[in-house]
Amino acid sequence: MKTKIFGKEGISEAAEILKGGGLVAFPTETVYGLGGNGLDKEAAKKIYAAKGRPSDNPLILHVSSIEEVYPLVKALPEKAKKLMEAFWPGPLTLVLPKSDLVPKESTGGLETVALRSPENALTLDLIRACGFPIAGPSANLSGRPSPTEASHVFEDLGGRIEGILEDGAVGIGVESTIVDLSENCPTLLRPGAITIEDLEEVLGEKVAIDPTLLGKSMAEGFTPKAPGMKYRHYAPKAEMILFKKKEEDETRSGQEDITKFILSYGGKELSDCPEQEAKKSVAKAILSYGEKELSVSSEKRIWILCGEDTASLYEGDGRFTVQILGRREEPLSMTHNLFRLLRQADEEGAELILGECYSEEGVGFALMNRLKKAAGQRIFYV
Repeated sequence: MKTKIFGKEGISEAAEILKGGGLVAFPTETVYGLGGNGLDKEAAKKIYAAKGRPSDNPLILHVSSIEEVYPLVKALPEKAKKLMEAFWPGPLTLVLPKSDLVPKESTGGLETVALRSPENALTLDLIRACGFPIAGPSANLSGRPSPTEASHVFEDLGGRIEGILEDGAVGIGVESTIVDLSENCPTLLRPGAITIEDLEEVLGEKVAIDPTLLGKSMAEGFTPKAPGMKYRHYAPKAEMILFKKKEEDETRSGQEDITKFILSYGGKELSDCPEQEAKKSVAKAILSYGEKELSVSSEKRIWILCGEDTASLYEGDGRFTVQILGRREEPLSMTHNLFRLLRQADEEGAELILGECYSEEGVGFALMNRLKKAAGQRIFYV
């Protein structure tokens, strides 16, 4: 199969492919999506097959307006209307009880459907041209870092899908926030650029956080209500490890003890160090761990993924490739670069990625969610 690249002038042709049951990747403000007819169970099956995605991992249906939601759900609660009016089009997905119009092949077998309206003019035009909701998980092979450019889509899915609608690099760089409104209490299932604080301000009530986002294990046989909950996601080919300052209220339970790998900080306890000294200690731990790895194999390609403010702490050692994720005080600058850098690490043959951790306040919650998943939840406390 030849994969065709479309620009704005190719929307009509892309729509005809989708109407015929084919697959076309499309741009959004978050990541590129892999599109198929959301009401066609055979198209849904093709999406799972193209990605190598487990069939119990729900798809998100993309619409161009709130009005298009009504036929897809049993009812539209007031809470959903408030959030749609506040954040659509935008990076927010809502989970609601589905109508009979939506096939279970598009919902991972669930009685709920995930819906969002993306903030991208080309894709909104594509949805309108199709006349049906477009099912669209991220347009990558399952488990790989999500695509933030059309070239990433082609790298993973070239020859597996009919087309790619190209519109440059995305803005946000991580997937949408997902909120479950299928029950009385709104529950955050996946963090994104719309923060829990943003949601609570609009709703005027507390939003619960799904236990899986707080490190709780899922029960055997659990069926995820939203993408990204059950399976390993966003992972580079290289082994990835995160390093974090141990807070007083955190424990090492389930974590590897790295004291034998790190340099001592003048005998001081990290909890007594000011913030900058704590950053220096994390940097020392990362460099020490990297040096230990190099002592085993001097040819090992090691990346250090850090904030702009700490990059200078890693300078002067040409054995490591230092990559700046973004500005610590602007987590959206980091989400914008994350998946691109993880893919670049693969392209350049990195074998080990050692990364810093960041505040989980606001958008930082989404950033750390993706970093932890990319690292397989491996965090070394220092």
